[in-house]
Amino acid sequence: MAAMVGKAPRNWYAPFAGRVKFLVMRQMAGNSIANRLRLVQHGVMPIALDAVDLRLLALLQQDCARANQDLAEAVGISPATALRRVRRLVDAGVIERQVALVDPAAVDGLSVLAEVTLDRQGAEHVAAFEARAVAEPAVQQCYRVSPGPDLVLMLWLSGMADYHALVQRLFTQDANVRNVKSYFITHRAKFDPALRWPAQG
Repeated sequence: MAAMVGKAPRNWYAPFAGRVKFLVMRQMAGNSIANRLRLVQHGVMPIALDAVDLRLLALLQQDCARANQDLAEAVGISPATALRRVRRLVDAGVIERQVALVDPAAVDGLSVLAEVTLDRQGAEHVAAFEARAVAEPAVQQCYRVSPGPDLVLMLWLSGMADYHALVQRLFTQDANVRNVKSYFITHRAKFDPALRWPAQG
């Protein structure tokens, strides 16, 4: 969870309450029937989010360690209601997890953006590589993209030796990997994983 920049009007979410459904699921983005069926197969049921849910999500993205009493006061509901609502959001998978974000500048390491192009690009071949990629602890993010490369990976490694080992393990030893283009991050101007909804008006 990350701090949000600036303050939105208190009722910025009102136009969307009651008619918008959001579900935050890694690698399961989208609102198609097929994606919703996959979510159900994984035991996650999409839920409708109202104004209270959206306000709670906005506050928790600022600080997920915020006390339940403070959440309730900020939203204008009882502590019991706030606790029940947050548990519902967690159980439904809307809140994936609550973590602490570490500043990469505080520890030694390499941040790398890698573009991966596969030789065979059938669904089963992409899924096979994707499964290997997401199993690697050094892979922080993995996306299928179009046009351009087949996948884009965000990597974090402790050093160049670990990077070379990962290249051999994940790319070189995979006969289906045609090309990999890596970009070493030299400066991060912004990183904000918080999701936002359009301001009112």
